[in-house]
Amino acid sequence: MAHNCHCSRCRYGRATAHASNGFVSSDGLQYLTGEDRLRSYKVPEAKFFTQVFCATCSSLMPRRDIDRGICVVPLGSLDDDAGVKPVDHIFIGNKASWHDITDGLPQFQEGPL
Repeated sequence: MAHNCHCSRCRYGRATAHASNGFVSSDGLQYLTGEDRLRSYKVPEAKFFTQVFCATCSSLMPRRDIDRGICVVPLGSLDDDAGVKPVDHIFIGNKASWHDITDGLPQFQEGPL
């Protein structure tokens, strides 16, 4: 499953109109190399939002959320086609005013139903 997220944290964290994030089970992600180079920053007041990035190149990387049993995967961080495309736009109540959604995917004011 993947979503285009328009929440302010995703927009600021990606410096773009929205983040395209994939979601897999927490055991569904395997790093081949470089896991020891990962660093993270959790927004203090955020319940879930944490940025994981490479200490060498600063690229955003997937994040394991053990408590929820998922991994959040920034689709732009993948070298190859993930084989999944976003199915909707979430948190459009926070959408950047300068961005128009034109793809016809379902839109939700908040998170997925």
